[in-house]
Amino acid sequence: MKVIPRDQHCISRQNISDNALKVMSRLRSADYQAYLVGGAVRDLLLGGHPKDFDVATDATPEQVHALFRNSRIIGRRFRIVHVQFGREIIEVTTFRGHHDSDDKVTSKRSSRSRQSTSGLLLRDNVFGTLEEDAVRRDLTVNALYYDSKSFEVIDHVDGLQDLERRAICIIGDPETRFREDPVRMLRVLRFAAKLDFDIEAKTAAAMPLCAALLSEIPAARLFDEFLKLFLSGYAQRTLELLQEYQLLVYLFPDSVPHLTPGSSAQALVTAAMRNTDQRIREDKPITPAFQLAALLWPAVLDLSRALQQRGDAPMVAMHSASQIIISQAVQTLSIPKRFSMPMRDIWEFQLRLERRGRKATELIQHRRFRAAYDFLLLREEAGEVADGHGAWWTEFQTRPENQALLAIKHEREPRPRRRRKRRPNTKA
Repeated sequence: MKVIPRDQHCISRQNISDNALKVMSRLRSADYQAYLVGGAVRDLLLGGHPKDFDVATDATPEQVHALFRNSRIIGRRFRIVHVQFGREIIEVTTFRGHHDSDDKVTSKRSSRSRQSTSGLLLRDNVFGTLEEDAVRRDLTVNALYYDSKSFEVIDHVDGLQDLERRAICIIGDPETRFREDPVRMLRVLRFAAKLDFDIEAKTAAAMPLCAALLSEIPAARLFDEFLKLFLSGYAQRTLELLQEYQLLVYLFPDSVPHLTPGSSAQALVTAAMRNTDQRIREDKPITPAFQLAALLWPAVLDLSRALQQRGDAPMVAMHSASQIIISQAVQTLSIPKRFSMPMRDIWEFQLRLERRGRKATELIQHRRFRAAYDFLLLREEAGEVADGHGAWWTEFQTRPENQALLAIKHEREPRPRRRRKRRPNTKA
């Protein structure tokens, strides 16, 4: 264990959430250990300003919950406590122990862990010590602890060294850790993209050996990981790494065959990721539906063309292809309907935009027009269409009469209705 005193690191309590400091203080007052841990410590050491603060403690979830009335226990595979202060949530986790420590005296508290035959952790609520907790975490740079009382940073796994050499490194044997939880491979790529770090050689070498295990992960959990991968402001670099390490196929199997170097499909998806990153930097609204539409579009377009060759009309073919690709995609990623419906609208709108025609005035007032128009511009940027449709629609929107229509549309945008409560049936 390495202990870095206050005068040898750059962390200041002024950059730590007051609520996180309160949580740690109350835990210590109840004779529990409490440390700031994970991404907040990492980002503070890198000179950043984290927004999320996690606390690690030797108190069990039930003991933490008893101390904070504004808390609730969540999770099953990993049980944690959320302590809520208005809109801010401080996540509190109990020190994790080794899986074989249930019957050992050294483990202060125990619960149960369970693994599949391939080594996948199905449940992991074994509690332990600070040192055990450090080596049970996934990445060395995420396993640093800050003591807000002594102002010291505690490092059990050479995390500071990896921060200095800008390396993403799995704690322990990479293949074993990936088999315990294959999603760790996605986390490796996500943090490499976010921090612009290299991936340590042994960590990188284990990923091809374990990649297929991602197919065992539930679709709902993979969708959550998709949101973290592509909506954090580093989507373009994340896409590059997913393709480099051949993990994208476990998220978008229908599209990967079309994403070849130099293809319009690859250019479109790359442009969509770059566009999203730019919007996040400019603090503009984004939606997963747009990125999903871009990532699945190559498969939709290919199937639509095949159906047209069979004899289907263009709009019928596009509608059928949209339905089929979405139904296949949700088997891998559990895409909610609130995203799949706009995706389908964006795709089917492309044919209408390419036609232009007399109904152009009606189209610009459609609620999906803006997203579909932006998507058309990306297709032109990628070289998929080259008939000047984007420029035509750009000019069409700037005409005075259409500007007035767009202003009226904005004013009349329907507000979400409140659900009326049902009155109790008082009739006998």
